[in-house]
Amino acid sequence: MGRGKFKSKPTGRRQFSTREDLIAGTSTRPRSFKQKEAEHEEEVSEEVSGDESEEESEDETTKTKGTQGVIEIENPNLVKPKNLKAKDVDVGKTTELSRREREEIEKQRAHERYMRLQEQGKTEQSKKDLERLALIRQQRAEAAKKREEEKAAKEQKKVEARK
Repeated sequence: MGRGKFKSKPTGRRQFSTREDLIAGTSTRPRSFKQKEAEHEEEVSEEVSGDESEEESEDETTKTKGTQGVIEIENPNLVKPKNLKAKDVDVGKTTELSRREREEIEKQRAHERYMRLQEQGKTEQSKKDLERLALIRQQRAEAAKKREEEKAAKEQKKVEARK
């Protein structure tokens, strides 16, 4: 036995249905509230005629919480489930891009267009670069000419010094 002043809480014994009870449908297991409610709904739906039951079943497919069934609201922040069946999907429909995606694509296209113009030498920056390059080439050519003349002058002096 357990120690202490208080008795332990009594635990209910589990009652298992026998195979014969299951087959006969006379289980001793108590029915839950959900099972009773489901049976009640089935009885009500059988009483209603076929046409009316179809219309009501379409309306009842969306479950409402709290006062949503009483008060109809338009909440722009409410996320609606996007469950689409394969037969309902429109293949020809294209999804619209978000603002950020559109701006990113436009930015890439503008950069590519600018780079093409840059290669062709049509932008102001490329014109300045080409002018700078032409000036540098001219300076290098003049410097190379000077070196050649100085080299030739040195060789001339060496030849005159030998004589």
